[in-house]
Amino acid sequence: MSSKVIQAMYNDDDILMDAVKEVRAAHHHIEEVYTPFPVHGLDKAMGLKGTRIAITAFMYGCVGFSFAIWMMNYMMIEQWPQDIGGKPSFTFFQNMPAFVPIMFELSVFFAAHLMVITFYMRSRLWPFKEAENPDPRTTDDMFVMEVAVDGNEKELISFLENTGTVEIKVTEK
Repeated sequence: MSSKVIQAMYNDDDILMDAVKEVRAAHHHIEEVYTPFPVHGLDKAMGLKGTRIAITAFMYGCVGFSFAIWMMNYMMIEQWPQDIGGKPSFTFFQNMPAFVPIMFELSVFFAAHLMVITFYMRSRLWPFKEAENPDPRTTDDMFVMEVAVDGNEKELISFLENTGTVEIKVTEK
C-alpha cells in the first residue's frame, strides 16, 4: 500500500455517511475518519469489526470478585477474626451474606478502572501525546475521511469530489 492518502473534508455527517458508503462500495480503502462528535452507524458503514472489550470487562470483573473473596477471607477470617454483633467469624461461607456488597463493589471497581487502562493502552493514548487529527477543524465542525491512494490518484480525487466533499488534500502519511 502507498503511504499517500487523500483527505476529503465534509461539513455534514449525513453527507459523510453517504460518502463512506459510496467509497466502500467502490472498493477503496478508508484509512481513518475524523469527526468532531460520534456519528452513529459510522463504524458499521466503514466495515470495522465489533469490539471484544465487553469480554475483557467481564474478565476484569472476575478478577475483582476473586480479589474481594481473597481479601475478605484473609482479613476477616484468617488474620484478624472478630466477633461482630455476636456473630463469630468461623468460616467465610457463614459470613458471606455480609460480604456480598464488598464483592460487588470490588468487581465493579476492578472492571471500571482496568477498562479505562485497557482503553488508553489499546487507543495508544499516552500522557502528553500530540493530537493526530489532520486538520484542527475536525474538532469543531468538519469531518475528514482519509482514503488510501492505491492506483490512479486523479481518478480517486474526481470520485471523491462527486461525493459532496468541501475540500480535498493529498498528503503523505
